[in-house]
Amino acid sequence: MSTIDEIKAKIDIVDLVSEAGVKLRKAGRNMTGFCPFHDNKHTPAFVVWPETGTWRCFGQCNEGGDIFKFVMKREGIDFKEALQKLAVRAGVEVQQIQRETPQQREAYDHLRALLEDMVVYYRSQLFANAEVLDYLHQKRGLNDATIEAFGLGYAPPGYDNLLKHFEGKYLPQDFVDAGMLSERDSGGHFDRFRNRIMIPIRDENGKMVGFGARIVDPDDIPKFLNSPETVLFTKGHLLYGMDRARKPIRAADQAVIVEGYLDVIALHQAGYENVVSPMGTALTEDQLRLIKRYTRRIVLALDPDAAGQKAILRGLEAARSAMDKEGELAFDARGLLRNEARLQADLRVASLPDELDPDEIVARNKEEWAQIIADAKPIVTHVMEAISAGQDLNDPKVKNQIAAQVLPLIDDLGTPLERDTYRQALARMLRVNESALMAAQPSGPVMRRKPRMPRSSRSEEAPAVAAVHPRKKIENYCLGILLRKPELLYRIDRRLEEFGLSPLAVEDFEYTDHQIFFNVLRMAMGQDEKDHGHYVLSQVPEDLTPLINELMSQTEKLDPLNDRLLEDLLARFLDLRRTHAMTNVNQLRFMQEDEQEQGGGNIKMYQEQAIQFTRLLRGLDQAKLKLSKRQA
Repeated sequence: MSTIDEIKAKIDIVDLVSEAGVKLRKAGRNMTGFCPFHDNKHTPAFVVWPETGTWRCFGQCNEGGDIFKFVMKREGIDFKEALQKLAVRAGVEVQQIQRETPQQREAYDHLRALLEDMVVYYRSQLFANAEVLDYLHQKRGLNDATIEAFGLGYAPPGYDNLLKHFEGKYLPQDFVDAGMLSERDSGGHFDRFRNRIMIPIRDENGKMVGFGARIVDPDDIPKFLNSPETVLFTKGHLLYGMDRARKPIRAADQAVIVEGYLDVIALHQAGYENVVSPMGTALTEDQLRLIKRYTRRIVLALDPDAAGQKAILRGLEAARSAMDKEGELAFDARGLLRNEARLQADLRVASLPDELDPDEIVARNKEEWAQIIADAKPIVTHVMEAISAGQDLNDPKVKNQIAAQVLPLIDDLGTPLERDTYRQALARMLRVNESALMAAQPSGPVMRRKPRMPRSSRSEEAPAVAAVHPRKKIENYCLGILLRKPELLYRIDRRLEEFGLSPLAVEDFEYTDHQIFFNVLRMAMGQDEKDHGHYVLSQVPEDLTPLINELMSQTEKLDPLNDRLLEDLLARFLDLRRTHAMTNVNQLRFMQEDEQEQGGGNIKMYQEQAIQFTRLLRGLDQAKLKLSKRQA
């Protein structure tokens, strides 16, 4: 994740706009209010899309953008200054922005190639070992198609298998850098993974970053062993299975977190593909943010012994430090509630029956898993039920102990309505008056939450994630092609003119960094330069270096002689314009209905704008039809 993306991920656009004095109210999935950039206070024509982290004024401004554009316009500053301001607010070091050298990129690609070769090597070892293969088939219930799809393998016993097998192809230091060899204190190297089932770990984009390894011999320890931290592998930022689960999570609008890698694999095989797993340690906020890009609804289906009653009964605050260590997945109720509030997510906990693991549940009854997830309960409800199970609720001391544990959780909830609802539920469960319950805490009555300070003064908190809109990938692709072949810009403009459409402009891009880059590209084409690409690279602000690296990387395998490149690029720009126009039409229709219900007098303005966008949609559809006929 680039620094710019990290800033966007940590700053909630709703908070940012609200702090600027804009009173927003919910309008479907979006927020509307009066535009802060002009004087018209009669028409709520300013719209914020929380999921994409963008805004637009349908009134006098007729502008829009992301958090950077909002701050630039509000304070009259350039992108670099806005970046600095928002970086401080997000707690991100701008110094992280630096040009990734071709040598670094080549080194990372080299390590990924090594890891891909390791997948092939370990897979061949697995299919040569009937005993381990039989374990996966019989004990874990995995079929050959699943084993192949997830790239499972086997690391044979021995300390020098890798160096022998790959002699001449990779250096020992390559294996050390990739986390596959360990260094002896006395000198030399040895295989890190031996006599273990090997599970390839990929990032959310499907790129190899490391391995998880499970024991075959029950006497070996630890049971699971991950790759060490490397330039590619940072376990706190990764979720196993996310590369395969992204689309199912988005489709189901729900992510399920389980504890083990093999649980993920078994559930995917059973048809439950919206399932991921942490790297075997405490669930991090970065991992939750990664999920938040695809859904706000998250269910934790963790082992009840490690993640439920035992941790809770040790004390909610103590459980965090007690369990935040290698090999145990932490259930920190207070931490999860704080993350839930900051990330504006819906976090629930599913209780697994009969002390079974998820793979054992789907092996027993595949449909049972769906019901378990459907029955998942809010964190506070789960804690209340877990710590009261088997307790004598007639004992005043027990009541006091339960109240002392649960009330701090309730006080962490984000809204007064939630707090009051759960206090009432706890009072009913303990069969006491709510007033008596409030006095049950050792430190006295539960204190109300302090007034929320601006996020800039709460640097220790990580705000809500701005969801990654699908169009970002398309914009990146288009800009990457134009960076490598700037001369296509003129040809696209001519084709758009033939279709009766306007030339490409910064408004065709939704993200501020993309707009700045395109503006430089447009300026480059007006220069008397033989190498327009070189001019672009020399003029782009240093702060956008990560974007350049990303664009160059994504188009590295581009075929410059592809004669259909122009048509492909043109089709994508038409799709971007159509998506933008359709979003505006839908929003304007909603605003018309809302204005009509309020008895306002701005319906005609909304109707006129909707008609303009509808005409644009017709023009875009006709252009797409003509283009498809030419391509045929």
